[in-house]
Amino acid sequence: MKIIKNSQLLAVSLVFVVAFCSSVAFAKAQNSGKANGAEHKSAVATFVQSLLDAANKEKWEIGEQIKVIANEQNDGKDNVANAIDKIQSRNSIKTFLIGTDYKNVGRLRSEMVKTENQINQLNRLLDKTTNTDTKTILQAQIEALKQEQQKINDFLKANESKFSLFGWFVKLFTNN
Repeated sequence: MKIIKNSQLLAVSLVFVVAFCSSVAFAKAQNSGKANGAEHKSAVATFVQSLLDAANKEKWEIGEQIKVIANEQNDGKDNVANAIDKIQSRNSIKTFLIGTDYKNVGRLRSEMVKTENQINQLNRLLDKTTNTDTKTILQAQIEALKQEQQKINDFLKANESKFSLFGWFVKLFTNN
């Protein structure tokens, strides 16, 4: 009789522990990630317009290369914004059970690599240009792009570290 009571007490305790952990995980899921798609689109639109203004001040090759980078950023902003929004809008129960949206995390990582390459290209163009106005604009926009990258990186870290019951199992199949 005493063994039955102890096992019932253990079962009830286990249920409370699981319920507590679940509520903590759900609360963390609601508060994580500071980036959002609309803010990203706005930041990139401002960045692109500033780069196009700088490109118009430059002649020939440098101006054209700046325009190409601006257009690439403009083309990628929707992909990034959509991935951010999909990660944020993922059902919290699904996230708790199987983890974050690894497909869209991968898309964001891919776009971050492209943006890092574009930052490197802008730095090379910064060294080539002699126009001080263009240099000032490029320096400011490189810094703005780095800040946007950091926001996305923080967002990814927050979402990749969310607790999930079976996330380790899902990662086995998504990483291979």
